[in-house]
Amino acid sequence: MIKILLVEDEPDILEVVKLALELYGEFEVVDCSSGEEALRVVGDRKPDVFLLDFMMPGMSGPQLLARFREVPGLEDVPAIFLTARTGAGTKSELLELGAKEVIYKPFKPTTLGAQVKTAMGR
Repeated sequence: MIKILLVEDEPDILEVVKLALELYGEFEVVDCSSGEEALRVVGDRKPDVFLLDFMMPGMSGPQLLARFREVPGLEDVPAIFLTARTGAGTKSELLELGAKEVIYKPFKPTTLGAQVKTAMGR
């Protein structure tokens, strides 16, 4: 099983992503609704991949990723961003921050698991 730490502030999107990944059958999903919550639980979970919302109140996905990179053992955990922001520089900006992939909202729940596996090189 691939362990995913999912961080998404919109409850409906959080539920759809979690359900889509769990139904895929190869993922164990720990979900958090904020960066602060994710920082509290990440130490107990050694995730195989982070799936982070780009824009969240309080702490953005890029800010959260930077904080994760400071935690011993999490420096190399791949990160995938979910975003509704489709501006020309968004993807390149996130890839420069170390993201493995950027998945745009709205996404297809039926292909989300395959997108995550492809981004992880599996």
